[in-house]
Amino acid sequence: MESHQEIEDQAAAFLARRDSGNWTPVDEAELEQWLTESTARRVGFLRLEAVWDGARRLRALSAGLPPGAVPPPGGWRRTPFFDSESSPPLRDGVPASSLPVQAVSSQSGKWPRKRLGLLAFAASVLCALGVGAYFTSAPRGDRYSTPIGGIASVPLADGSHLTLNTATQVLVELTPQERHIRLEDGEAFFQVAKDPNRPFVVEVGNKRVIAVGTEFSVRRTGDDMRVVVTEGRVRVESGTADGAAGSSQLGTVRERKRAVGASTEMAQGRRPGEVFLTPGSVASAGDDGVVVEQKPVSEAEDDLTWRHGYLTFHDASLADAVVEFNRYNAHKIVIQDPAVAAIRISGSFRALNYEAFVRVLGAGFAIHARSTDDTTTLTR
Repeated sequence: MESHQEIEDQAAAFLARRDSGNWTPVDEAELEQWLTESTARRVGFLRLEAVWDGARRLRALSAGLPPGAVPPPGGWRRTPFFDSESSPPLRDGVPASSLPVQAVSSQSGKWPRKRLGLLAFAASVLCALGVGAYFTSAPRGDRYSTPIGGIASVPLADGSHLTLNTATQVLVELTPQERHIRLEDGEAFFQVAKDPNRPFVVEVGNKRVIAVGTEFSVRRTGDDMRVVVTEGRVRVESGTADGAAGSSQLGTVRERKRAVGASTEMAQGRRPGEVFLTPGSVASAGDDGVVVEQKPVSEAEDDLTWRHGYLTFHDASLADAVVEFNRYNAHKIVIQDPAVAAIRISGSFRALNYEAFVRVLGAGFAIHARSTDDTTTLTR
């Protein structure tokens, strides 16, 4: 197994070569292969890339730009996935640390001494302070976003960590009393650092998810939300339009449990419109209240395979699967035949590789695909 230092050294080699101006399609393919072989490699590359970009930003500011100015277009080099018309992941208008769902990797070479020095500085900052230090000086009310098909890794100053899914926007505000996240669009996975004195609150319209130290995801669709808990315990509040949880206008709570050992504690000692979720809980909160389904944790985690670049389906309708693929791709899949939409499928598929998904459908279900530049239409 590779050591942390070996991974960091190889990631540094890729970054330095990519920044040298001699990056080729062969290098890109090698980087992609290297990253796809290990989650640890993807994480190491992401973290070092964040510090590398931060060091470059400091260099740009020291070169005469006024404080707070953003380097001009082209002054930032990111994972090539984002070199398209889509907006890259942003932090208040400045690219944040980001990595595509289908990641990328390089070949070693000899680099100029100045680049080695800058990269060594970036690595030392990462080792000494952690990648979260890049964000600790951020002002309150930081906004982060991702393009269609991208994910962004966002470490917070309190030690918590956010992973933003495709086409997601969040507003983060850390105060001495509360850690507040407003999910404006999309989906995010939260790894919350324990701090009993500062609850961690995720807001979706008039609904809130409250935790102290746990791991869970929240997905927003309009003003409705879906919550998946994989560790710890969270509270979901479904409130009035002004967000006043606990009032007489709170929605009802309905629960559906099918896992062995599903807790009865959630039904005790709570206010109307309030429900507690434990590992394996999948909750859907809308204007009519909260519906909870209790699953084995391993099954609940299948909803979160997007963090590794995959979509996992268990006896899902093809219509629902297509909706998921369309979230991650600018090229849209369209179904014109209700009989095709009702087909049931299971399996794991790369979120960005809709072409392979369509090929599987054609081979397994005799479905015909007709493609244009921006759509693929499925018929019998």
